[in-house]
Amino acid sequence: MEDEEAAAVLRTVGRQIKMWREAAGLTQPELGSAIGYGGEMVSSVERGRRIPKPDLLDKADEVLGAGGKLSVMKEDVEKAQYPKKVRDLAKLEEEAVELGAYTALHIHGLLQTPEYARALYEMRRPAYTEEEVDRLVVARMARKAVFERVPRPLLTFVQEEVTLRRPVGGRMVLRLQLEHLLEMSKLRHVSIQVMPTDREDHAGIMGSIRLLKLRAGKTLGHTEDQLYSRVISDPRDVQILEMRYGMIRAQALSPRESVAFIEKVLGEET
Repeated sequence: MEDEEAAAVLRTVGRQIKMWREAAGLTQPELGSAIGYGGEMVSSVERGRRIPKPDLLDKADEVLGAGGKLSVMKEDVEKAQYPKKVRDLAKLEEEAVELGAYTALHIHGLLQTPEYARALYEMRRPAYTEEEVDRLVVARMARKAVFERVPRPLLTFVQEEVTLRRPVGGRMVLRLQLEHLLEMSKLRHVSIQVMPTDREDHAGIMGSIRLLKLRAGKTLGHTEDQLYSRVISDPRDVQILEMRYGMIRAQALSPRESVAFIEKVLGEET
């Protein structure tokens, strides 16, 4: 695992499985046989070296008579398998009453379809394994829970025009992605704007911006580059990002104009 927090969760789950297995008088191979997994898998899970699948936890819970105490760990295990930066960002999004983002190179993660997200991860270099791609896509889709949270946060997005035209994953994936943007734009707490390429004045020319206003009143910024992702908390720096994002929204097409623009691009793709 890439961080100690996630590793600690897996070690805790592994110890619980071992405790219930030994109490039931079963060896690792015997438990593996009973739940449809090999003894080596059970051993690796108990030592915190492998991430147990939900099915393994459910079957182990039933065979060992744990009364739901192993099955209930599925949510913790699911979160632990997400990359640390994804977990950290998701925690901030859970606390946000307002989130704003300008994205220059691709569709923002919270607006992506699974197919679009998979295509993005598959083109990363050095290349991810299929297992890593699956893990990252699931993690990204899990963050979409922010759209369903009550009370609803205000979510505003500004997409560079090129992100609507770049055929990430192929034309069909792009069409589905554009259709998804139109569906998301219908949500009353979501605003999607487009920054046309022909704009002469552009406050976001230095790159993508993300702002999160938290329930406690604090505002944070977040930026990513080729190798690093970081949270910006210095009030002076956050103030600059807020100023830039406000200007970006003013320079972009209005939400209504943006919907018409996305529909136009979609029509060109069909």
